Amino acid sequence: MNLLPDFRFHRPETLEAAVQIKAATPDARFVAGGTDLLVNLRRGLGEPSDLIDLTAVADLAAIRRDGDALWLGAGVTLADLARHPDVVAGYPAVAEAALAVAGPTHRAAATLGGNLCQDTRCVFYNQSDWWRDGNGWCLKYKGDKCHVVVKSDRCYATYHGDVAPTLMVLDAEAVVAGPDRVRRVKIADLYRESGAEHLTLAAGEMLAAVVLPPPGGRRAAYAKARVRDSVDFPLAGVAVSLKRDGDVIADLRIAITGTNSAPLLIDTADLIGRSWDDSAAGDLALALRRKANVLRTTITGAKYRRRVMQAMARQLVGTLWDKG
Repeated sequence: MNLLPDFRFHRPETLEAAVQIKAATPDARFVAGGTDLLVNLRRGLGEPSDLIDLTAVADLAAIRRDGDALWLGAGVTLADLARHPDVVAGYPAVAEAALAVAGPTHRAAATLGGNLCQDTRCVFYNQSDWWRDGNGWCLKYKGDKCHVVVKSDRCYATYHGDVAPTLMVLDAEAVVAGPDRVRRVKIADLYRESGAEHLTLAAGEMLAAVVLPPPGGRRAAYAKARVRDSVDFPLAGVAVSLKRDGDVIADLRIAITGTNSAPLLIDTADLIGRSWDDSAAGDLALALRRKANVLRTTITGAKYRRRVMQAMARQLVGTLWDKG
């Protein structure tokens, strides 16, 4: 581990002040729990000129009702998210996904916004400074080639967040604050399929909150595969929401993580109006194979990660189907 680089430290007390500082200092980084950013900085991954501490912005740590929807501040810790009564009662899959992140001490510090905006990961990127130097760096940081796909002109580092896919299948929206405006976008629109530039936030913008709409009769769940039962990032993760109408699927949404450079929704249009059976499960597996781009970004083999992703999706849909 390296020493932290020199930086100027800011601790604004309002959202407006935070985004104004960011707009004036493009190299600045936002930090709250720091469970992702500070570890990367200790590895020599980045040298921001400024850090903007968001823990004094009280509004970011709030969970409140917004009409029929639920407003989740980006500064809410994952521990608080997982045990909040409105989340547990109305959106248990969100609490389930939050509890799947790392260990209890991480969740006590890590925030919703930080988890959604976490950096992408790769076995060639998340290494010591001397290791990366000895291997010619990489396309994501300081280098000019991707070691995963050598002839590619983009980085294939993988997104491994647990909460994002669950919010996506529940049709949640992100509240994005900038120096000149506040906008709302679907959670899926926060991301692009590029390991080096996976967030769509513009310069000076920050994620301020997440808005969950009413469940609308959907049941949802999240599952992940990992090397250890705690701490580890997902080798593959699957979120599912299902609405059943008698013997047919009225609505089905599936999102994956740990396989691509962004969390992605799966096209399930061909399954709507059908019963859940072996034929539907086979078509779902095909849709997953078409979307997932599992490569050697972790030490665990790509073939295993593809197969476990399909198995988890089939199991989750089957479980939710049986619940009616």
